[in-house]
Amino acid sequence: MMLQGKVALVTGGRGGIGRAIVARFLREGATVYAADLSEEGSLAEHDDDGSRFIKMNVADEGVVRAAMGQVQTDCGKLDILVNAAGIEIEKTIEETTLEEWNQSFAVNCTGTFLTSKHALPLMREAAKSGNSASIINFGSYDGFIADPGLAAYCATKGAVHALTRAMACDHGPEGIRVNAICPGYIDTPMLQSFFTGEGSGGGGKSIDELQQAVRDVHPMRSYGTPEDIANLVNWLASDEARYASGQLWVLDGGLSAQVQQMKL
Repeated sequence: MMLQGKVALVTGGRGGIGRAIVARFLREGATVYAADLSEEGSLAEHDDDGSRFIKMNVADEGVVRAAMGQVQTDCGKLDILVNAAGIEIEKTIEETTLEEWNQSFAVNCTGTFLTSKHALPLMREAAKSGNSASIINFGSYDGFIADPGLAAYCATKGAVHALTRAMACDHGPEGIRVNAICPGYIDTPMLQSFFTGEGSGGGGKSIDELQQAVRDVHPMRSYGTPEDIANLVNWLASDEARYASGQLWVLDGGLSAQVQQMKL
């Protein structure tokens, strides 16, 4: 098992991708805290998977500090932090209210900042073992190129990419690696919401037509699964990735390798 003896905290741990990461970490032997707004998260029901649930609003510094205090009391260290919590607003900037803009940055950027900031003392403690600690942020291929109607989301992911590089430079000397996963289209509740929304997932097409169009535009003719993301996150969290830091790992089935993108 690749993560035996390690302690991990996953924000958005009850979401589609977050659940897959939590499940993979548990199989690899880690003690896992799943942090989210509710124990059910994006699904109607919650199954006891063996993780330790923490109710957390990542944009609330007091709540984040208390969560890290719980990890400190329970385990005394934190080897792995995964910042997977995120939201998406399907609007252009003209359609986006200031409240929506600020909320997007509060969750996607400030949440990453706060959880990382208050995790760092615990991660320095973990790094004393001689193995590096690992922070894995969630950017997006939308931080490099843009889907229509996702202006605030694209802006937040570009910010996460820059923050990831800065954190890697600042905390690498302390034995803390920092990377970002940049997914493309992944089969999650957020993606299904995109298909049914009035923004860039609309256009009068049926859900089946939209889903097939997304598959067809990929060189691999499919979109990804949460487990695909969890596989890469697991490697970056492990000691096998000891020399990997400061990188933006795009996982999109070859979508962004193309010269042109299809407009949905």
